[in-house]
Amino acid sequence: SAVTTVDSGTKALEFLGLHDEDASISSVHADQLDVEVNVNLIITDYCMPGMTGYDLLKKIKESSSFRDIPVVIMSSENIPSRINRCLEEGANEFFLKPVRLSDMSKLKPHIMKSRCKEHCHQDEDLLSNSETN
Repeated sequence: SAVTTVDSGTKALEFLGLHDEDASISSVHADQLDVEVNVNLIITDYCMPGMTGYDLLKKIKESSSFRDIPVVIMSSENIPSRINRCLEEGANEFFLKPVRLSDMSKLKPHIMKSRCKEHCHQDEDLLSNSETN
């Protein structure tokens, strides 16, 4: 297991291969990498350079590859309309900063569910491959 950090929503989208093709991004595009991105959980701040955590959430949930990945948004601003909008768009949790240990314990079920889905898909692939051979 590894943790990958990025310092902006744009870089997060780029890492996931969900960047906007029209944007001029100077870094390596995910489609140029031979590595498959395996993500179990996405944690993002609401306030980031270039886009909000809500914008990032929308792009993730619009993606067929990543829509089932749990997304947690954090903010130091307790704005109920913002929190509700993020949860309605598909955020699994919205943590207010400073994040507490009790908040972190809420992450485990989301990670376990994500890993379970990943293993279920692998098992399905193995079954379909063995049936065709």
